[in-house]
Amino acid sequence: MPKFVGHLLYRKDKSKALYIVHLISILKKINQTTMDYIELTLSLNNSRGFEADIVSASLAELGFESFVYTNDGLKAYCAASLFDEKGLIKWKDSLEYEIKVEYTTQLIKDKNWNEVWEKNYFSPIIIGDQCIIHSSFHHDIPKVQYDILIDPKMSFGTGHHETTSLIITELIKMDVSGKSLLDMGCGTGVLTILAAMKGASPITAIDIDEWAYENTKENILLNGYPDIEVAKGGAELLIGRKFDVVLANINRNILLADIKNYAACLSSGNTLLMSGFYETDIPAINEEATKYDLEFIKFEAKNNWVTTVYLKK
Repeated sequence: MPKFVGHLLYRKDKSKALYIVHLISILKKINQTTMDYIELTLSLNNSRGFEADIVSASLAELGFESFVYTNDGLKAYCAASLFDEKGLIKWKDSLEYEIKVEYTTQLIKDKNWNEVWEKNYFSPIIIGDQCIIHSSFHHDIPKVQYDILIDPKMSFGTGHHETTSLIITELIKMDVSGKSLLDMGCGTGVLTILAAMKGASPITAIDIDEWAYENTKENILLNGYPDIEVAKGGAELLIGRKFDVVLANINRNILLADIKNYAACLSSGNTLLMSGFYETDIPAINEEATKYDLEFIKFEAKNNWVTTVYLKK
């Protein structure tokens, strides 16, 4: 299976505004250094519901890092220096499950995506009536209980995506006051900051991505929580650690590989929340979780994305 670190798939049933937000965030993610990139626009029949996922997964093996679902198929992006046109032709002819695609390519020149994102596309997000996520350049912000200030830079997790908003909604319901908490795959640090606002302590935030690591450090300071531990890395950093609550908003493949590490961090009666996968993935996630004494409690869904809740036996 391809590596999906930092890889997000966005469903096609989005408003135009959110489509643009997701697209800009993806292009920013790719553009971590100054470079041009290739936009691959694919048309395909997704009538069986899995074609687009198979196409994106196989394209990842050709160097495409990020994908956006569209009404007609999807768009895929890779650094221009990694684009292999001959390999793409061979890929098209070897697709499994009788999947047929047509595609066009376009070279898109480098831009300052941070500036485009911050000035034009990141709008405040209100989740329920208790939490708002906004940036320093927003004004006339509604008054709510949890006011989270972020400057998103090049990292994910602003609250626009279903997985982030699902975990935020669940976290708001939880009593985490005085509990130790791990935010695994912290992105912009939104969940970390909300947990701190709800009294969780101590808190550790971890992400494998350099931009996410730096951005979380900036955002916790913006919100007045300098004592939160932020670390760059993966599940190897969890050896010997214990937490009362673990949040892991990543993706299906990484979660399946690392559930054992999250379980090892929890004592009996402690809580694990996971998100970053579809409702159809729940059986696979549950099967792996039960191997490590994690009891499935419930799930919440939004546009086919889910958050699941487990208790350690």
